[in-house]
Amino acid sequence: MVLAREAAARPDAIRRHNLGLLLGEIHRDGELTRAELTQRLALSRSTVGALVADLTALGLVVERVPTGGVRAGRPSHVVGPRDDGPYAIAVDVDVTRVASAAVGLGGRVLARHGSLAAGQPPTPRQVAEQIAQAVHALDDLVCPGSWPVGIGVSVPGTVSSRNDVVEFAPNLNWHGEPLGAILADTVPNGLPVRLGNDADLAVTAERLRGAGRGSDDIVFLMGRVGVGAGIVANGRPLSGHHGHAGEVGHNVVDPSGPRCHCGKRGCVETYIGEKALLKLANRRRPPTSENVAALFADAHRGDPQAAVAVRAVAKALGHTIASLVNVLNSERVILGGSLASVFDFATAEVSSAVSEYAMTEGHAAVQLRTPGLGSDSPLLGAAELVFADLLADPLATRASAESLIRP
Repeated sequence: MVLAREAAARPDAIRRHNLGLLLGEIHRDGELTRAELTQRLALSRSTVGALVADLTALGLVVERVPTGGVRAGRPSHVVGPRDDGPYAIAVDVDVTRVASAAVGLGGRVLARHGSLAAGQPPTPRQVAEQIAQAVHALDDLVCPGSWPVGIGVSVPGTVSSRNDVVEFAPNLNWHGEPLGAILADTVPNGLPVRLGNDADLAVTAERLRGAGRGSDDIVFLMGRVGVGAGIVANGRPLSGHHGHAGEVGHNVVDPSGPRCHCGKRGCVETYIGEKALLKLANRRRPPTSENVAALFADAHRGDPQAAVAVRAVAKALGHTIASLVNVLNSERVILGGSLASVFDFATAEVSSAVSEYAMTEGHAAVQLRTPGLGSDSPLLGAAELVFADLLADPLATRASAESLIRP
């Protein structure tokens, strides 16, 4: 039998690989000394020095001599992200708001640009136009010399990873919308565009540098107007056969329950979504972030109707978490969006319902958390869509960025 020969790794391929590894360490943990990088990468000091010099020349990192403290011998230089380096244009699309930010390496929010949608959910074309405006606005706000590497967009719906089509976003009334193609025709300079589901991106960001760090089994349960889940199982994102895993909001828990806009009755969303919360409090107002925040503020001030509404949602939330824990045996469940506020106000009710409905072995170990990144989890997750290419090949991404004409 003749064994097929494997192609030897070329020196240039090894260099590109190591550049990505070193940049990835800085992206995840921020400033690190050369000594720390040498230890983490198991490379020689001279090799790390050469890689740092390459990344510095590419405009990706900056190196400085540490100050403060008395150290014997020559101090190890500190390597960190540049203030005027690359940034991702991260966008979080919700039913009532489109939020954008310039996000630098290390997940640093460099500048923000927010815009309110109209009274009705925005159309894909309206979202694209708002993002195009944000690209220009953010370029004026970041440090001179900074350069965008792409646009990452979080949407509350299922997204095809093959063609960036938003297949189904019920609360936006989107069905089969080619948002990726629309953005490619609308945004300036041919910036690459990446799309993802909001809960999937949120769990990515939280695992990288938030409340999910250090865990390989996480559920990020996102509650806004709709409800969805981002799942990491055994250290890997769980997307499912068609990428639809985590669509928790339209699981039917009671066929005779409230009518859902999807056409069914008794969906999870009708019990723990923001519309349900406002309805329970007898507040006939649209589920904007301002109206929902006002309800929680009233509950904390002692408004009985607001408090009863939050506690009712808390019990249903605990039931939902228990079902997820029974199926996935997750170590951590992170509650995002308005569900974080429900948990903060009614921790006892949520925990009690989890204990009542979860299998004993599952609920005893599960850790309930609120996001370490606050409301920015999906936004920062969208930035990671863009940085994935940069971290995979810093040389190629820098060359591609230089070919773009800045607005």
